Amino acid sequence: MEHDEGAWATDARDERCSRRRRRLLALLLASSLATLGTAAFSLAIFTDSQAVGGNAFTTGTIDISVAPASAVLTSAAMMPGDTVSGSLVVTNAGTAQLRYSMTSSSTNADGKGLRDQLGLTIKTLGTSCAAFDGTTIYTGALGSAAFGDPSQGGQAGDRTLAAGASATLCFQAALPLATGNGYQNATTTTTFTFDAEQTANNP
Repeated sequence: MEHDEGAWATDARDERCSRRRRRLLALLLASSLATLGTAAFSLAIFTDSQAVGGNAFTTGTIDISVAPASAVLTSAAMMPGDTVSGSLVVTNAGTAQLRYSMTSSSTNADGKGLRDQLGLTIKTLGTSCAAFDGTTIYTGALGSAAFGDPSQGGQAGDRTLAAGASATLCFQAALPLATGNGYQNATTTTTFTFDAEQTANNP
């Protein structure tokens, strides 16, 4: 009897070990199959990609030029009643439409105020600058000559030019016939400044 019980206990232990081995083998097999399935799934797809290159960007330019660049109007010995004329070509040398304005500054080094005595008229080109029959865009004292406004955005008096276009402006300065002796040998020098800005996205 004792021998039979010992054999039975041994057989039971062997059976338990066998079951554990079978479970372990089953787990290992399942894990291996899962790993192999994942690997097979990750490798068993078609792929493709396409690059879209050449997306280049270049900014435009706002470039205003004037000719002549100096001495549109000069006179060495003006007398009361005299006028002096000149013309100036404004060009849009940039790649986009622009709007421009003009301001001026005049000296008064001798304190005689010739800049405020001289009158200035600016007109667009009509028949010719000699005929001086275009549209008036400024008339008044030389010392306060201006049209438009250099502030950003469209302002009254601003003028526009398309890319590559030019416009001729006709200038005429006059010393009134009634100018008195106090202006003898008076001098002033004026600088005209043209400011431009883009019109696109800038109402």
